[in-house]
Amino acid sequence: MLAIVGGKGGCGKTTTALGIGRAYATAGERPLVVDADCDMPNLHTMAETAHDPGLDALAGGVSLDVASHRSEAVPGVTAVPAGTATAPDERALRRVARWPGPALVDCPAGATEDVATPLRVADHALVVSTPTPASCEDAAKTARMARALGADIVGAVLTRTTVDSPANREAVEPLRSECRAIASVPEVDAAGADVLADPVGRSAYERIVTRLSERNI
Repeated sequence: MLAIVGGKGGCGKTTTALGIGRAYATAGERPLVVDADCDMPNLHTMAETAHDPGLDALAGGVSLDVASHRSEAVPGVTAVPAGTATAPDERALRRVARWPGPALVDCPAGATEDVATPLRVADHALVVSTPTPASCEDAAKTARMARALGADIVGAVLTRTTVDSPANREAVEPLRSECRAIASVPEVDAAGADVLADPVGRSAYERIVTRLSERNI
């Protein structure tokens, strides 16, 4: 199970989880994306699924078949929305970890107990940040917590940028000290364009999956 974490809300965790999920589906896998960000749940909106049942029902003992929904917006992705859950449930996430394919968990932002819960279950963590000092500093704190909880940090994804942009190097230094940036997802230029559907965005997520696959993730 791969936890998608980040220090700030709005840094692109949900988009990253769905983009990676789509890339896995394109490669012939069966990805599951779970919304554990119960304070700001938006996976169901972006994936175009029902809001219920979801993580709340899974915690209550229903099967993954009932709690999961095929995404209408992202082909090949199955999603578990947060439903009415108010916090991630460790028992439910341990059931997610048994999914027979890539399981991606969209975690809450920051370094709180609600983030610690999925990190205790996850095998790996991927840190997401925009290239701003505040976002990178908070993402670095989250990375330190993930490491302390035993999650293998596979790297960082920088959103709305390019990794080697000279303007970003100083801003991302706090995050670089904790984990290596494995990819970036550029801003899509076209007005109103969806980075999940745009060829540039899709290529970026496919590169991320290639790097994850190189590590047998």
